[in-house]
Amino acid sequence: MKNNISKGILGENEAVEYLISKGYRVVDRNYRTKVGEIDIIAIKFNILVFVEVKTRTSIKYGYPYESVNWRKQQKIYKSSLIYMNHKKMNNYQIRYDIIEVFLEEKPKINHIENAFCI
Repeated sequence: MKNNISKGILGENEAVEYLISKGYRVVDRNYRTKVGEIDIIAIKFNILVFVEVKTRTSIKYGYPYESVNWRKQQKIYKSSLIYMNHKKMNNYQIRYDIIEVFLEEKPKINHIENAFCI
């Protein structure tokens, strides 16, 4: 069984491949601030999308999206504001998505667009 870090990296790589296949342009990964981290930042059309990736091997402890609670959402939101200011990307619409990656024989992806609003 893989450890959680390698599962997370595998899940993020699957999510990036998925997003690219759907026409997104990935502009950043693992953007860290003093507030938190954003797993993937991508652009599609004129929308800047901040993506939280949650990877699981089972739903024994609940669905992956359930772990993105209010506190985690606040960290992502605050980090996204820092990112947009730092990269001077204030002319975009923004969206917050969650990608659930289920590691099975062939990984399965569940992309939840507009997963939360702030």
